[in-house]
Amino acid sequence: MPTRPYLFYALTNSVCSKCLVKVEAKIIFQDESVYLVKHCPTHGREEVLIADDIPYYKQCQDFIKPGEMPLKFNTPIKYGCPYDCGLCPDHEQHSCLTLIEVTDRCNLSCPICYADSGVQDTFPGSHQPRRHRSLGQIEMMLDAVVANEGEPQVIQLSGGEPTIHPEFFEIMDLAKSKPIQHLMINTNGVRIAKDRKFCDRLSQYMPGIEVYLQFDSFSETALLELRGADLRDVRENAIANLNEFNISTTLVVTLKKGLNDQEIGKIIDYALQQKCVRGVTFQPIQAAGRLEGFEAKRDRYTLTEVRRSILEQSPYFKPEDIIPVPCHPDCLAMAYALKLNGKVIPLTGLIDPSKLVEIAPNSVIYEQEEDFKSKLFELFSTSHSPVSSATSLKQLLCCLPMVSVPEGMTYENVFRVMIVQFLDPYNFDVRSVKRSCIHIVHPDGRIIPFDTFNMYYRDGSVSVESVGSVGR
Repeated sequence: MPTRPYLFYALTNSVCSKCLVKVEAKIIFQDESVYLVKHCPTHGREEVLIADDIPYYKQCQDFIKPGEMPLKFNTPIKYGCPYDCGLCPDHEQHSCLTLIEVTDRCNLSCPICYADSGVQDTFPGSHQPRRHRSLGQIEMMLDAVVANEGEPQVIQLSGGEPTIHPEFFEIMDLAKSKPIQHLMINTNGVRIAKDRKFCDRLSQYMPGIEVYLQFDSFSETALLELRGADLRDVRENAIANLNEFNISTTLVVTLKKGLNDQEIGKIIDYALQQKCVRGVTFQPIQAAGRLEGFEAKRDRYTLTEVRRSILEQSPYFKPEDIIPVPCHPDCLAMAYALKLNGKVIPLTGLIDPSKLVEIAPNSVIYEQEEDFKSKLFELFSTSHSPVSSATSLKQLLCCLPMVSVPEGMTYENVFRVMIVQFLDPYNFDVRSVKRSCIHIVHPDGRIIPFDTFNMYYRDGSVSVESVGSVGR
């Protein structure tokens, strides 16, 4: 009997990338890669690469552990995932990080933008205006997260470009008045680069804040393709101001295969030289929003490909150092390290992976090295300093234990590398999206996974009810 040219691994549900109807899908191993194979009655067969590293993909399944629920759910189960978002009781994970978009407006019009933000007054192709949200609406959205989480671990102010909101510091005051453990500002850095007084005032909110700075490339060509502008001077000036005021910063790199993926190691090296930078987050493009010049088959970049590039381009990390994050291992990977006397010391590879999954909240594992025997509870925080009220990274991402480090260590000695891959109509997997822990607040107060928000809920252009009824 003939045999199939692949190994069947699992059955799941996905969606057709063209009509977004839910379809049955299978995960297969073929040619040392992992594919999602699905069939839409209308649009036919579709095969999508979801990983180019079978052992790592299988390792991700070993990192899964029971999810942590929010304090309340917001919507009932009616049509089934992904048509009931809000969060519904069928979702497996609370909000580790929640985005609040304070404005639709931006001071750039990037060719790649999941939110379709821009400098124009209205969204293209419609008369819907781009607006700054009011303080009242923003407070309602903050309160929705607090109601779900009690003390939200991380809230990220986003947009559009949040720093151009005319009441930006009133928003900061409002957020700081809530029981939020850590606050991030997702920014393109234009105002930070041009307005030193703005940076000075922003620094007054430390500890417990962090700038999530767009930092895609050192190349004019790549920046023009991704951002529509040569932002090299903007990035340099923004980092100079953030260094001056020592505002904790994460560099966020939107990756497009064949465009800026060869700069991964260079960006890590640059980040390690900056006083203010605590790490780098690499995000492959999500097929959502404005996607000028993006072709899914050509430009898609998987988490395992990013991981491989980090290992090939950076001398600091070995395969055991870049591990899945148990709250959502399909889509999140990370490496943690210490910067000590000019050296980079990876930490995650020192921890037994089985212990990462087994430990309960607030458990402590101590490294065997005697040098790591005092105070890493604070050091593994996402806060600006060890005395901040921010949560530990273990609590933030439901995964890492707290380990101890030498006296005198501060958050400035932490360096983290993360890979964040969002699901989209191509790689969508219901089994995976149920574990999503990066969520966004809908203007009506629902808490929605970032992945499904950009597919169904952002602008209301797709009727969830109609697609859901057909998909069933």
